[in-house]
Amino acid sequence: MSLVAVRRALETALDGISPALATAWENLKFTPTPGTPYQRVNLLAAPPLNPEMGGFVQERGFMQVALAYPLEGGPGAALARAETIRATFKRGTSFTAPANEPDGVTLDLDFTTETYSAWEPFIVTTTVANTPEIAPALFEDDRYVVPVRVPFYANYTPEE
Repeated sequence: MSLVAVRRALETALDGISPALATAWENLKFTPTPGTPYQRVNLLAAPPLNPEMGGFVQERGFMQVALAYPLEGGPGAALARAETIRATFKRGTSFTAPANEPDGVTLDLDFTTETYSAWEPFIVTTTVANTPEIAPALFEDDRYVVPVRVPFYANYTPEE
């Protein structure tokens, strides 16, 4: 459940960067528009840590954002976007998201017209572990690609 929350938190923050950039989200259909930049997103999880006995877990890994820009446009626009991502995901910045979904349990009290939910979200906080890395550019077909790696960790104790 926690990697769902980690992904949700990091992808929401990335999606909020302005100006918006077309995004190829992991395992979703995407067709790039020729001549238009876009970004590809992957969450790469490392083995979790269990630094103490009990339920405490530390999820680790990085979100990789591959900035794919048209060839022959120079590196400036891609590097500027990489710097914007780096500024959004500064070391120590935290993002939160629920690790669970509403379970559909509601209370319908006959003497009122209100319905009350008994659901309480389990919130996971994801923290940027270090300054994001802007890796060397590479070439893919008609694209100049600059990978940006955002390292993260999320500490939590799973729900019982």
